[in-house]
Amino acid sequence: MTFQNTQVLFVKRPRGAFDPQETFKIVKVPIPTFDELKEGEFLIRSYWLSLDPAMRTWMNNVRSYIPPLAINEIMRGQAVGGVVFSKNPNFKVGDKVQHFGGWSEYVLSNGKDVNKIKAPKWAHLRDFLGVLGMTGMTAYFGLLEIGKPKPGDTVVVSGAAGATGSVAGQIAKIKGARVIGIAGSDDKCAWLEKELGFDIALNYRDPEFFKKLSDATPKGIDVYFDNVGGDILDHCLRCIARNGRIVLCGAISQYNTDDPKGPAYYSRLITQRAKMEGFIIFDYQERYYEAIRDLSKWLQEGKIKRSEYIIEGLENAPQGLSKLFQGENTGKILVKIVDEEIKSNL
Repeated sequence: MTFQNTQVLFVKRPRGAFDPQETFKIVKVPIPTFDELKEGEFLIRSYWLSLDPAMRTWMNNVRSYIPPLAINEIMRGQAVGGVVFSKNPNFKVGDKVQHFGGWSEYVLSNGKDVNKIKAPKWAHLRDFLGVLGMTGMTAYFGLLEIGKPKPGDTVVVSGAAGATGSVAGQIAKIKGARVIGIAGSDDKCAWLEKELGFDIALNYRDPEFFKKLSDATPKGIDVYFDNVGGDILDHCLRCIARNGRIVLCGAISQYNTDDPKGPAYYSRLITQRAKMEGFIIFDYQERYYEAIRDLSKWLQEGKIKRSEYIIEGLENAPQGLSKLFQGENTGKILVKIVDEEIKSNL
């Protein structure tokens, strides 16, 4: 009997906003058997898949920090899962792992870019895609290494109800800053203030948004953690404080457009002696342990809270990624591929 593996392929390079139906193709392929494995290989069954804004940038055929996706390639992505059989002495059946095998239920691996993980009792395996994964570490290093918040600083975070922004804002609070979050709905703003402890949350769809941002930052913005780019970046540039720091983490408002908007008020960096700096999480690979150590402690102590938006089924991952760009999620958006308690039939 041949068992089938579900995979999602990237089949058409989009221009502007992507169409999930045209951009991706769901296929079924045979799952390798134990006898077909080479020495050093093992088979992973993925339980949870992360959906991230950067995925849209990987679709573009441009120079970036990693090569663009090739047509008919398995869609790139990070997941967590369990080893179902193995010919690799370093990975045993039942080991839980974090991997970059992409949008595929079963992944054949030789161990490259695979990390063994063990969730403590107070955490979930899927946290290694969120607070304890790339999401949390991006917030951690971006804020602390580039933003460098000091007690009493005013820190503004855009995309604050998203996966990275919500963690960045909470870390800023832990470090003693006054934190203002920017989000796209009143419900998200209420969540930021009531659940996460942000000092102020502002809805950027409010016609008086810039006035409210200006009123909330009378001494200027010391640190701006930017996840969105576009007009909101410009608004925060206008309010930047002397020696302010702008952390360029993402630009989700610009990823689906053919005509990206650059900052109009960049001259404020000159007059306010401020700086604006981008980064990629992979730059800090040798220091991941520092972030996981601190984030684990804060999560266990309840100083960091998380919210998840769950998409059921790998076949719905394309629509799930589209929802991310429509701002439907609060917190981390994840695809539940299969219940991690259900054993494979292989």
